[in-house]
Amino acid sequence: MANTNMDSSLKKLSYAQLLNFCIGFFGLQFAWQMRIVLSGPLTESLGASALLFSLIWLAGPVTGIVVQPIIGALSDNTYTKFGRRIPYLFFGALFGAIGLILLPRSGEIANILPVHFDKLALCFAALFIWIIDACVNAAQGPYRALIPDNIEKSQHGIANSFLSFAIGLGSVVAAGTAPFLKWAFDFQMSVAAQFTMAGIAFLLGMLWTCITFKEIIPPKEEIEKKKLEELKAGKAASVPFVQSVKEFLSASPEVGKICTIQFFTWIGLMSLLIYFTQYVVHILYQVPNTTELTSNVALIFEPIQTEAQNFASICLAFFNLICFVIAIPIAKMAEMRGNKRVHSAALFLMAVAYLLIAFMPNKVTVFCAMGLAGIGWASALALPFAMLSKYIKEGTEGTSMGIFNIFISAPQVLVCILLGWFINISTFADKNGLVNNHWEYAFIIGAVMLVVSAILTTFVKEKED
Repeated sequence: MANTNMDSSLKKLSYAQLLNFCIGFFGLQFAWQMRIVLSGPLTESLGASALLFSLIWLAGPVTGIVVQPIIGALSDNTYTKFGRRIPYLFFGALFGAIGLILLPRSGEIANILPVHFDKLALCFAALFIWIIDACVNAAQGPYRALIPDNIEKSQHGIANSFLSFAIGLGSVVAAGTAPFLKWAFDFQMSVAAQFTMAGIAFLLGMLWTCITFKEIIPPKEEIEKKKLEELKAGKAASVPFVQSVKEFLSASPEVGKICTIQFFTWIGLMSLLIYFTQYVVHILYQVPNTTELTSNVALIFEPIQTEAQNFASICLAFFNLICFVIAIPIAKMAEMRGNKRVHSAALFLMAVAYLLIAFMPNKVTVFCAMGLAGIGWASALALPFAMLSKYIKEGTEGTSMGIFNIFISAPQVLVCILLGWFINISTFADKNGLVNNHWEYAFIIGAVMLVVSAILTTFVKEKED
């Protein structure tokens, strides 16, 4: 519940309080990770080609570009007895959970309708994916804004690293549960059961944060007074969002640099997050493109595909386990060595991992490379936010995080459209003469983008606390 005390001074949080703060993000990432791992095989089973799969993935970046800035700005101007950001966390989780539960049942929903047409089930799946991604973005922006809202500046780096810690742990549990049950009890969880589990985790995690985290709410009159002063000074514009973007980018030349770094970084990151499961299924396990097969032939590859999905989940769990383990140490290292040095090194290591995956497609190499890539993932989820938070103007935290998210979401659009198209046309015939796609190309292009990001990071001049 919100703390409506007029004293809006920020406080230092203990490690126990920071851990409690990130539980909702654990649930959010649990849901997002399940979406990452299983949406590819699910949509492919409903008839999605490599290009259609990539276009459906546009849900994430498009809703990120549209939803996060809007929700961020709304949350800046929201005053309820429950808090400013908390209502967005709750409703994002509620509707996101519903989408997660319905997604794997798209075929069943299509079958009960009186009207049927080709790929109707795929249309429902795409709809639910868009709902899930919109809700994740609606919750994520205000959640990030809670840090500059409520936590002392000196702790922004460690607070963002605790969120990385939660992202790593949530991803490990989400990706690792089904493979663990198969290994330990020879029980294979259904896709529907895994998505349902993710929906419950998303809702319960956010509920915990909504109930236990005490927001510090600055007096509404104070915020309105500042806005009035800016209006009188001629700083307000007829198009508030455009003005907000200008003010955000003009705060310091370093803001533009950090945004550019994010742009290239997220081209690299999404090359893995979107295409890794498909790479494992089709390149590592050599399952042909099932959309090109008859249903009878596709059934032959079904056991191999399930095994491949489990291995992809194990690799993604390890990837996020490294993120989970290294999240706090990397923040401590950044405090000693500087955010930009640590972040640049982490991105270089991730690029090396990508090249190993692309050019050495065997299980041991891919598994180890995913662990190495997890170092870059932990850094990307924390250090750019830590660098940026020093330049955020008081009272615009939600708006600033929403604008910053554009530089995370926009490159994802390029990955979904251009890289998806490129993979779709890059086909080859396997040893049995069956059609497949060059999914490994995603990692070669991703590695180049990460190297560019790492180099650009070295040019940032960090602001002292």
